[in-house]
Amino acid sequence: MQPTDKQIYARLFSYVKDFKLAAIFSVIGMIGYAAMDASFVALMDPFIDEGLTAGNRDVLKLAPFVVIALVIGRGIFNYMASYCLSYVGSQVVRALRQQLFEHMLYLPVSFHDQHSNGELISKITFDTEQVQQAVTKALQVLIREGAFVFFLLITMFYASWQLSLIFLVVVPIVAVIVTVVSKRFKKISKNIQDAMGEVTKSSEQMMAGHKVIHGFGGQDKTISHFAKVNNHNRQQRVKMDATKALSVSIIQIIAASAMAVILAIVAMPSMVDKISSGTFVTLITSMMMMLRPLKQLANVNSDLQRGISAAKSVFAVIDLEKEKDTGTQSLSRAQGNLQVKDLTFTYPSKSDPVIESLNLEIKAGQSIALVGRSGSGKSTISNLLPRYYDIEAGSIELDGTNINDYQLADLRAQFSIVSQQVVLFNDTIANNIMYSLKQPLSQEALEKVVKQAHVWEFVKDLPEGLNTVVGENGVMLSGGQRQRIAIARAIVKDAPILILDEATSALDTESERLIQQALEELMADKTTIVIAHRLSTIERCDCIYVLDKGKIIEQGKHAELVAQEGVYHALCKMQFGEQ
Repeated sequence: MQPTDKQIYARLFSYVKDFKLAAIFSVIGMIGYAAMDASFVALMDPFIDEGLTAGNRDVLKLAPFVVIALVIGRGIFNYMASYCLSYVGSQVVRALRQQLFEHMLYLPVSFHDQHSNGELISKITFDTEQVQQAVTKALQVLIREGAFVFFLLITMFYASWQLSLIFLVVVPIVAVIVTVVSKRFKKISKNIQDAMGEVTKSSEQMMAGHKVIHGFGGQDKTISHFAKVNNHNRQQRVKMDATKALSVSIIQIIAASAMAVILAIVAMPSMVDKISSGTFVTLITSMMMMLRPLKQLANVNSDLQRGISAAKSVFAVIDLEKEKDTGTQSLSRAQGNLQVKDLTFTYPSKSDPVIESLNLEIKAGQSIALVGRSGSGKSTISNLLPRYYDIEAGSIELDGTNINDYQLADLRAQFSIVSQQVVLFNDTIANNIMYSLKQPLSQEALEKVVKQAHVWEFVKDLPEGLNTVVGENGVMLSGGQRQRIAIARAIVKDAPILILDEATSALDTESERLIQQALEELMADKTTIVIAHRLSTIERCDCIYVLDKGKIIEQGKHAELVAQEGVYHALCKMQFGEQ
């Protein structure tokens, strides 16, 4: 069941509790500001009737001091309201953004598979900013302008309650218009959120894939797609502004019509002598001044609906279940015995299983290789061992215990994964290598690791050495250099189980030779699972498993499998034939 707008707004305001003192001062400031403005209008009656008409000099002498006092009071209340409201709004957005960021971090891998980076970044940046509009700007208009209308109505009723009753006819008509318009605002606001997500997603894809776009001459296609989503975003904003302008115009016409009726009544001969100049000016000024807050109150719905739509989008992610961690057993360091029993797995977005009834046993310290065509399930196994996905049938055991029984952090601490797609952070080489450490290594220990991973060969020539910033995802480095940093990171982690997922497939011969040396040092005394296309890198493995459609079809040492002249022999022949 979808939460209502009231429930969403109430949930938003639960974030204000921690800053309630500032919120109270902002409300006092807004009401005080409205009271100062209304006091200007209310004091016109005595100034005109008693001061100007009756010629009371004491009232006229007092007028400048009253005006200065009201202006100073207005300024103080305005500063109090603006500062405190801005403080509360920014704190709410900070807390919401932090919660969203942390929650996304702990969501399962399957969630990130189904959503683009651009879409999720849009939620963290754009959507949370829209929430601030609902908390600050909308609230300011609702309280301050609402209070101003209330005080003006009191002033009008005090001046002439009979004539003021005519103006009250406007209120239910305005309420009906606001209700109808708010439904449209709600729909358009949701469309704006989606359109902005598409703009962010398209931008992110262009930046991430600009080399591919240039390489394949896809500029026109990319520009055309962005123009389409960009124009859709523009259309939704125009619709919002058009609806806003139409609703404001209708409300102002209705309010002006009520004012015209009052003016017509005042102009009647029977009324001319019954109403004083001060009362007449107070009434007309009140009605004129009420047009501005009525306009803003009609407009506030767009900010409100935009903020509520954004909040719904944010809360929809926050309400998703975090990655399950049902394990209770702690594990400091595993021996490295792995056993896969009758394992079947299907990705959430697919219908056919990638792995089916797979059985596999890897003893501690053993090195095994998984080979096979693309889509045979090799990389899926490397994702299931650290429990990036939940297993639907069968089990995986580590040292005789089901991996589901281990605490998730402890389980993942047992694996070092070096893959073809190396993820580096926009930080120094040293910090990327020591990413898994709570306490940094000494300079001597770090240099030892760097030399062991053959990172030193290229770091020594860099002006800033290990303090060189690698750029976004290591863009300043070559593929081989990134790979060696990933190996250094795995050396630092020193996990008992090592997974090498296509770790050398995209490298030149020189880089592969250096990395192969580093990997052999890294593999010493570790349980190692090698997933490789280059069969030359797995000849020394204790056992090679050939997979096809998620099942093992051949297994044995390199020489044994070649002698069988089966699938592995055909793969070798094809690869070495190509070479």
